[in-house]
Amino acid sequence: MLIADDLDNLLNILPDFVKEPLFIHENKKFLIEIVMDLGRRPEARFPNGPEYLSTNSISWHDLDFCIKKIPQFSGDNRSGIECTLHRISSIKNRKGNIIGLTFRVGRAIFGTIGVIRDLLYSKKSLLLLGKPGVGKTTAIREITRVLSDEMQKRVVIIDTSNEIAGDGDIPHPAIGRARRMQVTKPEMQHQVMIEAVENHMPEVIIIDEIGTELEALAARTIAERGVQLVGTAHGNSLDNLIKNPILSDLVGGVQYVTLGDDEAKKRGSQKSIIERKALPAFQVAIEVSERGNWIIHENVDQSIDIILQGSPPFLQRRKVCADGSISIKLDCSYDTNFIYKSNFAKETLGSYNIFLPKEGGKINLINKFTSLSVFKYTTRLHNGNTNNVCTSILYLYGINIQRVESCIKQLNLPLSITRDLVKADYILALKSTVKYSGKIRQVAKLKKIVIYTINNHTIQSINKALKQISSSKKAFLKDWYILCQMCKNNELQAIIETRYAIEKIVLFHKQSVQLLYRQSNYRSLQFKLLKLYNLSYEVIIHNNFQELVIYPH
Repeated sequence: MLIADDLDNLLNILPDFVKEPLFIHENKKFLIEIVMDLGRRPEARFPNGPEYLSTNSISWHDLDFCIKKIPQFSGDNRSGIECTLHRISSIKNRKGNIIGLTFRVGRAIFGTIGVIRDLLYSKKSLLLLGKPGVGKTTAIREITRVLSDEMQKRVVIIDTSNEIAGDGDIPHPAIGRARRMQVTKPEMQHQVMIEAVENHMPEVIIIDEIGTELEALAARTIAERGVQLVGTAHGNSLDNLIKNPILSDLVGGVQYVTLGDDEAKKRGSQKSIIERKALPAFQVAIEVSERGNWIIHENVDQSIDIILQGSPPFLQRRKVCADGSISIKLDCSYDTNFIYKSNFAKETLGSYNIFLPKEGGKINLINKFTSLSVFKYTTRLHNGNTNNVCTSILYLYGINIQRVESCIKQLNLPLSITRDLVKADYILALKSTVKYSGKIRQVAKLKKIVIYTINNHTIQSINKALKQISSSKKAFLKDWYILCQMCKNNELQAIIETRYAIEKIVLFHKQSVQLLYRQSNYRSLQFKLLKLYNLSYEVIIHNNFQELVIYPH
C-alpha cells in the first residue's frame, strides 16, 4: 500500500512553535488534522487521540501568518495548498474575521479499494456512507484512479471544494486520467453535475459529499441517463439515510401506503405501512464504519425493503486481513460466514471454493451468488466434517411476522422468513385465513410447498408449529449424513457441490443449474441426493463431457 501525503508542504505554512514539534513527532505519518483556535493552544489530532503541540496560545498574528500563505477561502470557508490534497477550513466570528483554522491532512493511498474491486467491475453505482474522518474521500479518490487508469473509463469528478483532486487548476496525479470540474459556489454543485453529463460524455461521475435535496435529485437524473455514479454522503448507516428526508431519494425514497384487508393478512402486517417509493439512484451502498472495515449492501433496493419491513437487512462485512486476503462476513438471519480470497491483479473472479468447518462451526463460502443460471465452481475440503444445518425458508400468511421472528430466535431454530411465496420451503398460516385463500393453496400445491396451520396467534401455538417444521428437516439431515458416510473425500466434494447448488440456486432462486463434469461413480451419488430433494434433472453432453443439469420444481 503506497501513501503520498505531501505533509511537509502543509507544515511549512504553520508557525514555528506549531511546526517543529510535528516534524519530529513519531506518529507524524498518522496525523489527521491540526487545529489552531484564537486564544487556545495548538492541537494535533491522531487516530488514538489529540495532543497539544505547544504551551503557547494562538494569537491574531499566528492566524494571519498562515492565512497569507494559502489561497483565498471559498464560499464554504475552505481553501487548500496548490498541487496537494490538504484541506484548510476556517471559523469566523460575526464580523467575518477568521478566529480558527483546521488543517486536514489529505493523503493519496494507493491500494485501499481492493476490498471492493469486484463491485467496480459490476458497473453499478456506488454510494459511500460514513461519519467525517473515516476515509470516504480517500477511498473515492482511489476509486477514481482505478476507474480511469486501470479500467479505461471516461471519468469526470465534480469537485466542489477541490478535496478530491487538490487545490489549483492542475489536478493531483492521484486521480489518474480522470477529468475534474470545479464548482464556483457550493450551492451550484447540482447544476455542474447535470452540465458534466450534457457536455462531456462521461461513463462515470464522481461526487463527494451529496448533502442537499437538489443534489440528490441531480444524482437521480444522472442515474436515469445511464451514467454510473460514485458518491459519498454523511450518515452512519443505510437506516440513517432512509430517515433523512433530504437524502432519502438517493435510495428510492419512502412513502406511506394503505393496504387492503387481504394484502395485509398476506403480509402479516398492519394496513398502513411504509414502502420504497422508486428505484434507488445507487444500486450498492457501502457503510464505512471505520478505516479498513466496510459494510456492503450489494442490492440497495432489497435492503431498503427489508429495513422498511422491520427486519434486519442482508449485508456483508469486508475487512483486509494481515496476510493481504479479504475477509467477508455475511450477516443475515442464518448467520453464514463468507471468506473471499482473490488476487488483486485479476480483473474477474476465478474459481469458487467451499470450506467445510469444524464440528459445530459455520460453513465458509467463497462468494455470494445472486442470479446465476449456470453455476460452476471447484470445491476444497477443510477438516472433513459436514455438520452444517441448512436453513429452511418460511412464508407467513395472516400471522404477525415480528412475533414469529421472536419465537425463532428464542428457540434457536434453523428457519428464516421470506416475503416471496415462490422461494418458501414451508408455509405457516392462520387456519381461518388460509381456508378461504384458494390462491395460496393452489401455489403451494403447484410448487409442492407444505402448509402448516395454527388456530390462533398465541406464542404456544406458534412455537409448536415451528418445532414441527424444524423436525421435518431433521429427517432429511439424517439421510444426508448417511450419504456422507458412504463417500470418500473426492466423492464428498461432488455431493457438497450438488447440495450447495440445490440450496442456493435451484430452491432459493428457482433457477436451473449446470454442474461441473463428474465421473459416472460420482454422478450416481449426486442422483441419490437429488432423490432426497425430489428434483428433476438431466444429463447433457457439453464439449464431449457429460454434465448434470438440475431443474426446479
